Amino acid sequence: MCPQANSGDGGQGVHVVLGNEACDMDSMVSVMAYAYFLSKTLGSSRPVLPLLNVPRSEFPLRTDNVFLLRQAGVPQELLLFREQLDLLQLQRDGRLTLTLVDLNVLPSSDRDLEGAVVEVIDHRLLEREPSASCLVTVEMVGSCTTLVTERILQKAPEVLDPQLALLLYGTIVMDCVNMAPEAGKVTPKDSQYAAQLEARFPGLPPRGALFQSLQNARFDVSGLSTEQMLLKDMKVLTGGELQLAVSVIYLTLEVFLERDKLEDDMSAFCVKHGYNMLLAMTISFTDKQPFRQLAIFSHSALCREEMSQALEKSRNPALSLCPISSPHSHIKAYLQGKYQFWAPPTYSATQSRCSNSTGEEEEEEDTQFPPTPMNSLVEGCPLDNGLPRISAQALEEKFSKMSARQERAQSP
Repeated sequence: MCPQANSGDGGQGVHVVLGNEACDMDSMVSVMAYAYFLSKTLGSSRPVLPLLNVPRSEFPLRTDNVFLLRQAGVPQELLLFREQLDLLQLQRDGRLTLTLVDLNVLPSSDRDLEGAVVEVIDHRLLEREPSASCLVTVEMVGSCTTLVTERILQKAPEVLDPQLALLLYGTIVMDCVNMAPEAGKVTPKDSQYAAQLEARFPGLPPRGALFQSLQNARFDVSGLSTEQMLLKDMKVLTGGELQLAVSVIYLTLEVFLERDKLEDDMSAFCVKHGYNMLLAMTISFTDKQPFRQLAIFSHSALCREEMSQALEKSRNPALSLCPISSPHSHIKAYLQGKYQFWAPPTYSATQSRCSNSTGEEEEEEDTQFPPTPMNSLVEGCPLDNGLPRISAQALEEKFSKMSARQERAQSP
């Protein structure tokens, strides 16, 4: 099913399909499926390469991805990982064409590639500027693979085979939480294309059994180190000097907090990867009901307090956070009283007042908080309706103010 993952292009141009940096199941399958579709329909000698936006060494942490590929009979040796292709050099040589799936804005580290982007397919809020040179398809559905499935069935249904159908179907079912309306993820379009795949390929596994097996694989963290747990399902919000890591942890928070040398490990993790703050969102199940807890880690008490206040005061959605005991001085912990499955992110503003060194209140600012990535548990499956979203610029400005306040407080 995969176009041959050959990182060399013999000097000719290449068309690369790239997903987001979480490389969750939705991103991985969208990349593979759309690259395969383009390779069969473009009618060009230029190779189309599905590029997974993660180092090969981190891919085994995506245990549900590994499981689905094994079920579909796709060898990992066929996969092409980020370090295997120098996109920047291809762009400088004028040989790169780029399609983004499950992603509509390149991260700051890849902004130099923007001129190569010719198409975007995504299911989250559109953040990129309009461009006549880039075809954009953005629709708030539960899974980006739904939009890829729609494109294939509308343009070239003959491309579909049982292997590709299983990858698409499994991802839609997983992202849409077994198509359960009460989860708040599934949309009519998701249901429509899941049903079309079922009708075309009656040999697909039963929906419920497939969902359960994929979820079991996703929650398998046995044998992982703290660093691996944090990397397994993580997104990063960047802006200037700000680096905020948001990780989903597949344990209860109590069990996670009891890990040996946890605070040392989290500190080393942030130093190693250059993060200022770490937000850990735990997910576990009791009697099949999701149980959510949050932990905020930072060496800066001011940063922890600013984030805590923002989350506690969130009203759209109201998270109903209840502080719980933490055995670690640099980790603030919460039980989330209101559970709600994550829907595609919207910009929810909250108000925050910061006091300057004279005690005068600064002007109220409309602050937006970080997206909980959508389809990994950082992006997909049971997340609440939100850690409110924040723009990198807004949070960068807030951290600049906090830093200035700290410097003023420390000055004689």
